[in-house]
Amino acid sequence: MEEKDPVRNKMEDEENTQSKVTLSGLLNFIDRIWSACGGERLVVFTTNYVDKLDPAVIRRGRMDKHIELSYCCFKAFKVLARNYLDLDSHELFETIARLLGKTNMTPADVAENLMPKSVIQDAESCLKNLIEALGEARVKADEEAKLKAEEAEKFKAEKEKEKDQSASLLY
Repeated sequence: MEEKDPVRNKMEDEENTQSKVTLSGLLNFIDRIWSACGGERLVVFTTNYVDKLDPAVIRRGRMDKHIELSYCCFKAFKVLARNYLDLDSHELFETIARLLGKTNMTPADVAENLMPKSVIQDAESCLKNLIEALGEARVKADEEAKLKAEEAEKFKAEKEKEKDQSASLLY
């Protein structure tokens, strides 16, 4: 006799009743937004994966203006340092410029590290916090790249093995 798990059954029911958005449904929704607008309207869509979107979604007429919000560069950092710390230059700027040149960090993450966390925290300690965060981000990115390379190598080896096995079956 089979036991029934009420929690699992409930989860399966919820999965089956969840609505799913189709490409056609999304396109119809976007087109209805535009057709319902009597005057000028600004509609903002965001994604971290624009390369994975169907071209029909991002074509002219549906999305006319594309703005890429990139990672923080040194020029943007200097604006943030001036705004948050009232600094135009500092001896640590050179280190930060070097780290920003080889580490991806969003302007929001840079700004978060530049904000004093307490009343006694000064500009230099905020810059040191940013340097530490950039170092940690660099290590994490290196580890992720290494794992990705290992997975790609493993995948390649498996494909070679499958190819060899199917070739041996032919002979």
